[in-house]
Parts: sequence; structure tokens; C-alpha cells
Amino acid sequence: MLTFLFFTVNAQVPLIPKPTEAIAGKGAFVLDKNTSVNNNDERLSDVVSYLKAQILSQTQIPLYGGDFNLKGTKKIVLELVTDATIGAEGYRLLITPKEIKISGSSVSGVFYGTVSLVQLALENRPENGQVLIDSYEIKDEPFYEWRGIMLDVSRYFIETEKIKSILDWMAFYKLNTLHWHLTDATGWRMEILKYPKLALIGGIGDHFNSDLPAQYYTQREIQEIVDYAEKLNIKVIPEIDMPGHATAANKAYPEFSGGGSEKYPEFTFNPGKESTYGYLTDILREVNALFPSGLIHLGGDEVSFGNQKWNSNKDILALMKREKLAGLKDVEHYFMERMADSVFNMNAKVLAWDELAEIDLPKDKTIIYWWRHDKPEQFQKALEKGFSTVICPRIPYYFDFVQDEHHRSGRKWDGGYSPIEAVYGFDVNSIVDAKKYDSQILGVQGNLWTETINSETRIDYMLFPRIAALSESAWTETRNDYKSFELRLKPHLDLYEKQGIYYYNPIDPNLIPEPVHLLTE
Repeated sequence: MLTFLFFTVNAQVPLIPKPTEAIAGKGAFVLDKNTSVNNNDERLSDVVSYLKAQILSQTQIPLYGGDFNLKGTKKIVLELVTDATIGAEGYRLLITPKEIKISGSSVSGVFYGTVSLVQLALENRPENGQVLIDSYEIKDEPFYEWRGIMLDVSRYFIETEKIKSILDWMAFYKLNTLHWHLTDATGWRMEILKYPKLALIGGIGDHFNSDLPAQYYTQREIQEIVDYAEKLNIKVIPEIDMPGHATAANKAYPEFSGGGSEKYPEFTFNPGKESTYGYLTDILREVNALFPSGLIHLGGDEVSFGNQKWNSNKDILALMKREKLAGLKDVEHYFMERMADSVFNMNAKVLAWDELAEIDLPKDKTIIYWWRHDKPEQFQKALEKGFSTVICPRIPYYFDFVQDEHHRSGRKWDGGYSPIEAVYGFDVNSIVDAKKYDSQILGVQGNLWTETINSETRIDYMLFPRIAALSESAWTETRNDYKSFELRLKPHLDLYEKQGIYYYNPIDPNLIPEPVHLLTE
């Protein structure tokens, strides 16, 4: 029974993403050094650590761990409960002047309730070692299970500490999936023990300077990032691109190259050479061992950019004759089916771009990413064939696209770009009947490609605050009030300022200039 009056249903609670239901109450909880954090299950120990660390770093208030029963001590209680009314990632947050209680049926649910508490604690400035947290009763759960960010580290290498910082912000916005684009034509960014030249030679250079010394993540660094993400309830998905975008790998091991084109030299692996499959399978075994998500993205896109040499490659011509393959598209499909089988044999699922909607892979082991906004028929095809699908169309979910029509650095598509309003308000029902495919549409993802990024400053500028709009488009089912979102966003801009984030200000676009390093249209 509540000990005080709740009075405003669906209050304008200052949270991003907007919760399912919020009821405002009277009074406030006084957070200070006498506040203790209690939990009813040892599985919540990382959540307790997260809460204490966040409150300390943001407010300079140290919280107790455990119930000390001191005079004046106030409790924050984290609890795992058996409650069928709370969804898998849902939570209940009750804040009264006497106590704060966060309940969930899973660790991730309690974690997201804790994130909401941290956001609410930042609403008021600390004074005299205290922070007032307004009273609320919040019931919340995500609309989509898949809420992701993709980082392209092939074209511009992102240092480990910056990756961790991005993971921190993903957690702050209740995003739960990092898609790590580790290999592409420009650079191979992952240590493979059996084939060390992939990183040592394939890791040389980036999109802006082909002479840079090799940059890559050691397997120890990958484990460190995966472990860090796990404590934030974020799964990490590696992408090893194939059969195209293989130029960097082919510099290291040219014997597996299938050639390329004038514009895209040595762009492909060789599908006609039997040893290619063993080579790539060995690589994927090491990848799978390092990433416990059991999900491996194989790319599978844009192969036609550089497969012209397949027309004259004797190995591939022999393959086509032997397997009765009519053309290069069939060769591509044959290759992807074989590599998918390798992944399935590792007890992992295959993820791929929407080109693979053409292939008849097992529906329960394959996830398709719809990325070509100009090809909605691919999205429809993937769903009709029964594939689980992630929504990440270039417009509005590619964050290398400019966010203001006056910006000069970044991409546009026939004049189109990705303002924050479009990220916030994207409606999948404008493309397909979402209710018809409800169980197959897993969620949304923002993709940060790095052809137009060559500094951490620019990473921040392209991510913030669109990452906040992305989180709401992934978490909140009904989004029809951008002005409400903008009001809730204002204090987050102040937080970016405090944290040294070089962000775009959609409320006052001229306040912070665009960090222009490249001029690309």
C-alpha cells in the first residue's frame, strides 16, 4: 500500500526513452551519503555496482552497499521478482520520500530500472551533498527486443576506451546490441591467431591514410570489451564481411582472393577455391569463441562492386560447371550457403544484409538486416520468407548521413538525409503491415559508417543526440509528440556538455559548429 498520494497519470516524466506508464507523486526522495543500496539476489551485484558508480561519478555522492540500519539511512532496493505482468526486460520503479524500489523479472529489467533512476537523479543539481529525486511510480518495458548501434571500425579505427564510452551511453539509453563491423575493404581490425597477417598487414591504413601503421584489436582487448558490454546488458555481434569487401584480407593472404574490378581491386574472396572455405571457417571459429552472443554477421552485400574477375577465374568457372550455377549471383549464393553452414555447425546464427533475403537459409537460424531504404521490396521479401529482420534503412538510421541540410560533411541520398526528427518518428508501418509480421520484426539499429569520420569529435557529433532519438524509436511504441521529446532532450544536451561530448544541437543548430574534416556530398 502506498504511503503517499500519486496524482498525475502518464506524467511528463523526464526520461529518454519515454516509459510505458508514469504516475507522478508528491514529495521527493533525498539521496545522500546515508543512502544504502540493497539487493535480494547475488545476480544483481553488477547492477548494484553500476548504480553506485554512476551516482558517485555524476553527483559525487557515495552510496552504501547493504542495509546498515543507521539512523537517517534511506534505502534503494533492487529486487528480482516472479511476476508474470513484468515483461522480459520490463521493470517497476517506485520512488517515495522514504524508499526507492526497483523490481524486475530479469537482471536486464532491474538494470533498465536502475538506468531510469540514474537519469532522474541527474534532473536536480546536488546541493549540500544531497540530490532530490522526485516521486514517481513507473511501469515500463521495451517495444522492441533489438535496440542497436553499429560501429564501422574498418574505415576509421575507434580506440578501445572510446568503444567503452559509447557502450556507456548505449546503456544510458537502454540500447542492448553493439554490431561491430570489424572487417571491410579498407582494414581488418581483429587479431586472428591462426592467420596473424590479417591484422598485421590487413590492418594497415584507413580510409584517409593508407600508410598508417596497423590498427586492430587484440583478442584480449576484444574479450575486455565483450565483458564490459555484458555488465551493461549489451550483447556484441561481430561482422566478418564476405565474399565482398575483402580487399584488406586479400592483401594479407592473396592466395584466397577472387579478384575485383578497376575501382574495387581484389575485392572478393574466391568461391571457386576449396581452401577458401577452410580458411574462412578457421577465422570464424576464433570469432565465435570470443563472442558469446552466438551471432555472427557475414555481410553478404555489394558483391557486384568487385566480382568481375569471377567471369574469367578458372576455379570459379569450374565450380559453376560442377554445381550447375547459371551466373555470378548463383556463385555468390553458393558461397554464402556454405559459409552459413559453417556458422550453423558452430551452434551460432547467421546475420546478413538484405541481399541475403534471396537465399533459402533456415529461418530459425538467420537474421536479415533491411538497410536499402530505396528497396522496401527487400524488407517485404525477407518477412514473407519468414526471416527475423532488423530495421536499419539508410534513411533515417545511417548516422553517417548529415542531420542538417546545411551540413557539408557527410552523406545525402538524392538530397535526403537523417535529421533527428526522422530518427525519432520513423514508422515501419509506412513500409509494411507491422502487425502482420510482429514476431519477425526484431527491432531497430542505427549504423555509423566512417567514410566521413576521422576523429572522435566527429563520432560524437554524428551520434549525439541522434542516439537518444534512436533509443526512443526502439523502446517506445507510440511516438507522436516530437516536442515532448525535445523538452526531455534539453537537459541531456547539458549533460553532453558536462561530459565533454561534442554534440549537434537540434534546438539551436548554430550554437555548436559542425566539425568539418571532409567535404563529401
